[in-house]
Amino acid sequence: MKRLLSIELQKIWKNRASKVLTITYFVLLTLLSLIASIKFDIGPIHVQLADQGIFNFPYIWHFNTYIAALLKIFLAVVIVSMMANEYSYGTLKQNLIDGMSKKEFILSKFLTVIVFAGISTFFIFIVSLLLGLSFSTYNEVSIIFSQTEYLFAYFIKLVGFFSFCLFIGILIKRSAFALGFLWLWFIIEKISYPVIKYAILKEDNSHETFIDKLYTFFPLESISNLIIEPFSRLNFVKTVGTQIGVNNIKDYQVHWYTITIVMCWTAIFVYSSYLLLKKRDL
Repeated sequence: MKRLLSIELQKIWKNRASKVLTITYFVLLTLLSLIASIKFDIGPIHVQLADQGIFNFPYIWHFNTYIAALLKIFLAVVIVSMMANEYSYGTLKQNLIDGMSKKEFILSKFLTVIVFAGISTFFIFIVSLLLGLSFSTYNEVSIIFSQTEYLFAYFIKLVGFFSFCLFIGILIKRSAFALGFLWLWFIIEKISYPVIKYAILKEDNSHETFIDKLYTFFPLESISNLIIEPFSRLNFVKTVGTQIGVNNIKDYQVHWYTITIVMCWTAIFVYSSYLLLKKRDL
């Protein structure tokens, strides 16, 4: 496996665009500290995010993993391009000629996905820990390392999303079209939910809960549900909500069933990638 991973990392590092995107991604992660300087006004309320406890333990684990996950599109481009370049440059055929099996080829790609997700998770852990130790008003060990399940959810989220990108890259072969398909699938999921809900509930309102639960099994939606937005946990948001009579009832916990759903999708994407490659005439 070490040999397979080494081959893939060399391909990425020798590609200038992939190298720039990867470096940009990790540079942006280090700039999370700049969020502390953001100030804005909401009517008579003056807000500076650093004063709202965004870097307090254990909230920082939730906040930073959510923000970092928004940047995953940079590595998604790398993953899609990594697969598209195999067809464009003929390296896929060359690898197979040199004795690599199609199973090993897919394994090498998936190992790369895991390494990217693992390094990203470790990076966020270090950045969050340093920011928390610098700004948090809570420094007890039990508090510092509570809610670190968000890090695991972040890792699973990246693995699931990158596996989806890998599958799309193999399915479509061209990076631009593959990324376009990814965006199209996102739109389809967002549009299909209200359409299906309206069509069914127009006839029978008793199926509303079923539809909501069904929607959580959609690929991108299940990946998104791993880490719920953290902003409504901030003090000033709660204050505004109280003033306008809106009570926050969101469940921010990381649940085992959301992790299980994403892991199942990951397995489906990886196995489907292998089947596509196995049956395709190269």
